[in-house]
Amino acid sequence: MAVLRRTVQFGAMLVVLAATLGPVPAGSVSASAPASAPISARASIPDVPGSIPGRGVAPGEGTVAAEMADQDARQLAGRRIVLSYAGPTPPPGVLQTIREGRAAGVILFAENVTSPAQLAEAVGQLRQAAAQSPVSEGLLLMTDQEGGKVRRLPGEPELSARRTGSEPDPLGAAGRAGVGAAGTLADAGLNVNLAPVLDVYDTPGNFIDRHERSYGQDPAGVGELGSAFLAAQQGLGVAATAKHFPGLGSAVNGENTDDRPVTLSVPLDELRTRGEEPYRAAIAAGVRLVMASWAVYPVLDPDRPAGMSPAVVEGELRGRLGFRGVTVTDALEAEALAPYGGPGDRAVAAAEAGMDLILCSARDPQQAEDATTALADALDSGRLDRAAFAAAVTRVDALRASLD
Repeated sequence: MAVLRRTVQFGAMLVVLAATLGPVPAGSVSASAPASAPISARASIPDVPGSIPGRGVAPGEGTVAAEMADQDARQLAGRRIVLSYAGPTPPPGVLQTIREGRAAGVILFAENVTSPAQLAEAVGQLRQAAAQSPVSEGLLLMTDQEGGKVRRLPGEPELSARRTGSEPDPLGAAGRAGVGAAGTLADAGLNVNLAPVLDVYDTPGNFIDRHERSYGQDPAGVGELGSAFLAAQQGLGVAATAKHFPGLGSAVNGENTDDRPVTLSVPLDELRTRGEEPYRAAIAAGVRLVMASWAVYPVLDPDRPAGMSPAVVEGELRGRLGFRGVTVTDALEAEALAPYGGPGDRAVAAAEAGMDLILCSARDPQQAEDATTALADALDSGRLDRAAFAAAVTRVDALRASLD
């Protein structure tokens, strides 16, 4: 970790400059005023082998599926699972799951951390287990380090998104926040941040603004600042996740998908020009992952939450906006999904919709086991298309291979 940290320190100033200089004069972009000029720093992301630029589907994915035909369905399923555990020490069962190659990654929370030394030991155990796996790619080790009130690890970024958007030089502040987040995660041995939030709030004090998680009320400004954050962070080797597609900015205070089902009856034009618009900038900036919301958007799909809706994932995100990276669900245990069965049912529904990674974040390893079993059974039965499944695994593996 010392070498990676030195790299972060050496590159920090260059990345901030790259994210903040260019055709936009310093301080000219705010979260409350439109920004027409693009971010000058653009992080590139690798295409899926054989993929069509701008799309997540490879024309030769049948060949990939054939190559995976002899592989164990449970291992293939596990390569789409992000698991979690309670307490400071990775349980033996979790380490064994990783050794068997049945996990793409691990998400960590504040309860998993008691000190830097303890965290280093835990991450070392996770990485050692991955090194013993038949899967050559490393683990995705992730957390939520948005800034301000939403930080699972002590340290940067100190500013919330709202405060970042209110700074005299918001673009520079966003770039510095991205550098800070990269440094914090690199110090901890993590390589994926479930940030930035690209929700554009419509009413002060509403669900997403209450905890200062939104950069502002202007879609262009939110896209610009979120892109500066992610470009700076990814320039230092930590993958970023834009969330919560296609937007939670219209959710009133109390409409939290963690706690209950949420329906956002937003007109299509408003959803696309406000909720989805920041993702254009993020995709152009090379964001590696996009997290889908668990809210229902009747104008797109009246029956299913976004992360279970092909119309949202394949239609809007991949088709209309051209995202070709990795999609990841929000928490599989969210109460918004109570009508959709247990962990297995939810995992299969999300995979059917086009979600690549299933986020099992209940701090209960059994949740991940249930999701893995259900995905494997659906793959074996033919309910989940093998070619599409293989394409998802390929996207996840490519992300894993690109990170330290």
